[in-house]
Amino acid sequence: MKNNIKQTLHVFAGILFLAVIFAACNDSNDLGFEILPSEDLINVKSVVVKDDISAFTFSETGLISSGGTSMLGSFNDPDFGSTHINFAAQFRLSSFPQYGTNAVADSVKLYLYYRSVYGDTLTAQNLKVYELESSLDPDIDYTQDIDLKSMSYDQLLGEINYTPKVELDSASQDTMYQLISIPLDIALGQKLIGADSMDMITNDAFLEYFKGLYVESETISGQEGSLLTLDASSSSSFQGSALVLYYNNDENIAKELDPEQEPDTLSRAFIITPNSARVNSIEHDYTGTPFIENIDQEVIQDQNIYVQPTGGLKSKILIDGLETWRDSVIIRGTDTIKYAINRAEIIFQVDTVVSDKDLYAPPPQLLLTFIDDEGEERLPTDYFFNPGFYGGYMYDGYVYRFNITQHLQRIINGDVGNNGFYLSTGRRSYYANRVVLESPLKGSGIQLKITYSTFME
Repeated sequence: MKNNIKQTLHVFAGILFLAVIFAACNDSNDLGFEILPSEDLINVKSVVVKDDISAFTFSETGLISSGGTSMLGSFNDPDFGSTHINFAAQFRLSSFPQYGTNAVADSVKLYLYYRSVYGDTLTAQNLKVYELESSLDPDIDYTQDIDLKSMSYDQLLGEINYTPKVELDSASQDTMYQLISIPLDIALGQKLIGADSMDMITNDAFLEYFKGLYVESETISGQEGSLLTLDASSSSSFQGSALVLYYNNDENIAKELDPEQEPDTLSRAFIITPNSARVNSIEHDYTGTPFIENIDQEVIQDQNIYVQPTGGLKSKILIDGLETWRDSVIIRGTDTIKYAINRAEIIFQVDTVVSDKDLYAPPPQLLLTFIDDEGEERLPTDYFFNPGFYGGYMYDGYVYRFNITQHLQRIINGDVGNNGFYLSTGRRSYYANRVVLESPLKGSGIQLKITYSTFME
C-alpha cells in the first residue's frame, strides 16, 4: 500500500513540475532547505540568483583555424583591440591540363570571393600574395598561431589595395558575392604551363610541384579596417575562389590570323576544393583595451565581460553554492525530501551602451559549455536533449538565454561537479561578430532563474 502511495506521489509531482509555476522570487541565499515549509508535501518556488555569480574574461588559445570557412583582413576594434588574419590555401587540378602547342602565359590572377564584412567598408586593405614553399596537409588541424609567412617564398607575386563592399540582391535581399581580383607575376603562369606531365598526373603530384598561395593582409594603423569571411572552397552550386591562368598557343594565334575564325580566350582554373588545405593565421593585440589588466584571472571582475571569436576571448562563469543543494535534504521517517528542477535559465545581457550594436552586430548565438572535473569543456545535457530547447540565441532586449535545467539537476544529484562554465561564440574560427556583455557588477548583469519543486521520496 505504501509503495502505491509513493508511486501516486511521483506521478502527481511530475504533473506539477510541468504545469505549476509560481512567481515568488527569493534571495540567492535562499538556496538551502530553510525556504521549504515543513507542512507541505510538494512545494514549487522560484529564485533568481545574481549575487553568487562571478564572470571573468579569458583569452582562447589553440583554436583550429584550418578547413571550413576562411577569413582575411586587418581590423582595429574600439573595444577589442586589433585582429590580424592571413590566409593560405592549396589549388587543385579539375582535369589534366592541355595547353596546346608552344603555350605562353598572358596573365595570371587570383580571384577571392566573399559576402560578409565585419568592420567598415571605407578602409582599403593592402593584400600581398606569395607562393608557398612548404606544403600544407589537409588532414592536419592547424591552429591560429601557425606562421604562414615562414612557409612562403620571399618573392612578392602580387599586391593590391582593396576596399571591401557589401551589396544586397534587389530581389532576394541576400548578400551578393563580391570579387577581389589580384594580378600576379607572369612568372607563376609560366611555371604552371611549364609543369612536366608527371607533375600533373595526379593532384598529389601537382601539389608537390605547386604547393599553393599565401595571402597576407598588411596591418592597418590609424583606421578601423575590417575582416572578410571568404567563400574560398568550391561547392555544388558555387565554383569558389580560384587561381586562373590566361594563355595563348599556336593554334589560337592561327585563328587570330584567319578572318573567318574567332580566336578563343584560353584559360585554366586551379580551384580551392573541399579537399584543399585552407588555413588562417590569427593574431590579437589587446593593448589599450579596458580588460587588459584583468584578463586570464579569477580575482578581479570588470564591469563588462567580452566574448570574441577567431581564437579571441571567452568568459568564465562561476556560480557559487549550486552543489550545496544536494546537502539540503531532510529525512522524515523513511522518506527523503528532495529538490527537482522544473526549469533553470541563465540569462546574459548585452551592453548596448558600451558597444554600438548597430556598428558591431553581436553574434546571433552564443555557446555555453560546462567545465568537467578534468578541466575540459563539455556541452550540457540540455543541448543533446534539444539544441533549440538549450537556446543561446539572442532574444528581444539583446539578451542571450540558455536552458540548463537538466545540467543543474545533475549538479544537485552529484553526477557532475560545479566547476563553472565558459561562454563563447559557437563559430569560433570563421565568425567575426563579437559582443560586450554586462558583468554581474553592472546593470542586469547575469541572472540564473530557477523554478524548482521539493517532494518526498
